[in-house]
Amino acid sequence: MSGIKLVNMWASRCFRHDAAVKTRAPCFLLTGREYGEHSSVPEPDSTASRTRRPRAADIAARLRHEKEKQTAEVPVSPVQRRVSELKQFTQQLQSVHPNVFAKALYRSILYQDQHLIAINKPYGVPVYSTGGIRNSIAESLPVLAKIISNMQGGSQLHICHSLGKDSTGVLLLAKTEEAYERVQSQIKLHQMERKYMVVTVGIPVPSEGVIDIPIMEKEVTGTQHHFKMGLSPLYRLTEEGNGLTRVRAHRQAHSAVTQYRVLDSSSGCSLVELQPVTEVKHQLRVHMALALACPILGDHKYAYWNKLAPQKLPEGVLRRLGLEQSKTRYLPLHLHVRQIILPAVKGHCDLIVSCPLPKYFITTLKRLQIPLPKKP
Repeated sequence: MSGIKLVNMWASRCFRHDAAVKTRAPCFLLTGREYGEHSSVPEPDSTASRTRRPRAADIAARLRHEKEKQTAEVPVSPVQRRVSELKQFTQQLQSVHPNVFAKALYRSILYQDQHLIAINKPYGVPVYSTGGIRNSIAESLPVLAKIISNMQGGSQLHICHSLGKDSTGVLLLAKTEEAYERVQSQIKLHQMERKYMVVTVGIPVPSEGVIDIPIMEKEVTGTQHHFKMGLSPLYRLTEEGNGLTRVRAHRQAHSAVTQYRVLDSSSGCSLVELQPVTEVKHQLRVHMALALACPILGDHKYAYWNKLAPQKLPEGVLRRLGLEQSKTRYLPLHLHVRQIILPAVKGHCDLIVSCPLPKYFITTLKRLQIPLPKKP
């Protein structure tokens, strides 16, 4: 009896289960819009059930949000902020399109007539193209010439003189070959006057004078083998050490003469006006660093003779500049062409072109508590 009851109970449960399925199934299958349609519930292996791949815009937004969150969470010290400003400054003009760079040069025009153009050369841009550099003055001249001539073809510009990649200030361009030849002649005859402003580490003694020491390229041996310009003096101390004796000039040495004048000094640094009489590669940097032992601030090439390393600054200067010694490599070269004077031609007055100091130069003077120079 017990076995029959168990079988009957199992059968009745199965019957009730089947009945329930039969009564519910039509309701489930008829949830579509019409009879005969398939169920609106997708199959487990359908493509709609797969995880949707994130779009590029979603990924970019998420990364941007995470970066902003990290920036907000991590406090930025004054030194980090200062280094970030210097990094951005040195890289900004190399990240733009060449046409955009040419337009920036057009906006920096200081003077223009039918023969000459004077522009304010920016920092970190070479005059001529070098390896790994995207923008240069020479490469942008065709576009700049079209902008100046209102997109008329055939216009050309000629670079009258050169400036170092890390130098700033007045740069002359000639609109015609005749004007170019005239400026070149004035440079060879030492008739073109150029006045530079530099910030030096140290105070030159005496405060005013003329440096007349030839310069030549020399080989520096050691762990960091390289070449750089160096002094080639015409005089040396006598063996007794109480006088000077003239030596034979080296055949590869170039005559180099620089006039200098200290305008002001503070915090162990000086604002110096330089006026080169000759034009030799790295003349001003070599004369200040090796002849006067007062290297230009940010000159990492001539800070040491036997090695290439970031310039080492005194603790007092570092505090004033808001930097650590490990970050001095980001300091830009403080060498600026303040003014150029060309002699009168055919009854015209002298051409005087002046250029304001760059922003980073002014910031440095304020941090060092050195008064700004008077306008030329």
